[in-house]
Amino acid sequence: MKHQTLDQLHAVAKIETSAAYSEMTRNQRIERWAELLEQHPERCLAAFTGTEYLHLEERASVRGDGSALAVAFDDPVLRACGLKDDTYGEARRFFKLSDWQLHEIVCDCHVGATMKAHWAAARVRTTLGGNGFFAWLRQRIMY
Repeated sequence: MKHQTLDQLHAVAKIETSAAYSEMTRNQRIERWAELLEQHPERCLAAFTGTEYLHLEERASVRGDGSALAVAFDDPVLRACGLKDDTYGEARRFFKLSDWQLHEIVCDCHVGATMKAHWAAARVRTTLGGNGFFAWLRQRIMY
């Protein structure tokens, strides 16, 4: 691999910076996460066990391969916006979610050990506002 300056790269390629992504609002970030989950709606995602019973420090560090949070972290756009890792605490900070909201999305007490990605996407969208139950119901009817 040959090192080139940004000016040299501009001569052969269109360079886009991630600055536009850092301007995403909370709702845009959440919507992007839902869209990522919907790209493979039947994908089985890992759920977290008993997040509501964990101490705050332990809960913040919970993560899991193949989880809905891992899907978000795999996205270069969300990482460019500032998503630092795929832990519960980082998702809570980045998406500006309450513990209850994030628990509703990732905890196994609602779905068992795994969940379908389209189910997780519907739960993610409930955090966008309005009446959570009706937003969730609307998403369930669409599938």
